[in-house]
Amino acid sequence: MKIVLFGGTGQVGWELQRSLATLGKLVVLELKNPTPLLADFSTPESLADTVRAVRPDLIVNAAAYTAVDKAEGEQELVRAINATAPGILAREAAASGAWLMHYSTDYVFNGMGSTPWVENSPTEPLNVYGWTKLEAEQLIRSSGCLHLIFRTSWVYAARGRNFVRTILQLARERDSLQVIDDQIGAPTGAELLADLTSHALRLAMQNHALAGTYHVAPIGETSWYGYARHIVEVARAGGNETRLTPDSIEPVPASAFPTVASRPANSRMNTEKLRSSFGVTLPTWENGVERVLVEMA
Repeated sequence: MKIVLFGGTGQVGWELQRSLATLGKLVVLELKNPTPLLADFSTPESLADTVRAVRPDLIVNAAAYTAVDKAEGEQELVRAINATAPGILAREAAASGAWLMHYSTDYVFNGMGSTPWVENSPTEPLNVYGWTKLEAEQLIRSSGCLHLIFRTSWVYAARGRNFVRTILQLARERDSLQVIDDQIGAPTGAELLADLTSHALRLAMQNHALAGTYHVAPIGETSWYGYARHIVEVARAGGNETRLTPDSIEPVPASAFPTVASRPANSRMNTEKLRSSFGVTLPTWENGVERVLVEMA
């Protein structure tokens, strides 16, 4: 099987390079690709020629515009990368009979309430990023291609810019810190996403009834404040010297840090469909964070 992976050097893409290698021959494409094959999501139509040249059995899209606040002022570019480009990949997948693996977000919901979102919960994004990710989902489904869409949230990894790395840096520099405590979700490791991707694809490509949209997150929930405390606790227990202690982190509401783009307060994801469809047992969010902190040490 031939697989083409877009966005292979990002947090999720890097882990996918490892996990997808067990499924077939992998072609990794980036914006600044050294080959004649173009992977520029800002000019989406160029992707069609690339897919036709590679002729993959599976297209995996881990590329996205993720600067949520900046997106509010770059709507045309964000739509090209997050919506139009995945739509073209879906169109090409449908035309060739290839599968498409795509990643979406809890930002397609309005973040209200405290009930975990299920796959058919009403969508109502709060910002440009969320709207473009929702449009991508709609384009993929309407294309008729065989696909899996994984919605997830609060992604982190041992590499790249993310909340874990930011808190570790601040913990070394500061004696106190304020962190939001009224936004709730589950930190999701890129490693977990990648492993679940290869497992789900292996089964879905044998049983097309498994195609569709799934929510992916570890077990449990926390706030950004609880997340930050856990990072500092684990880092200090592992011998990482920090000026900051868990008790010197202060919980504050999101209103204390106004942002250009609105964020959802409720990022809880119901993963029953994923677990029952693919027979997986999910780890706790704490387990994943603890593992990545060991990698970063």
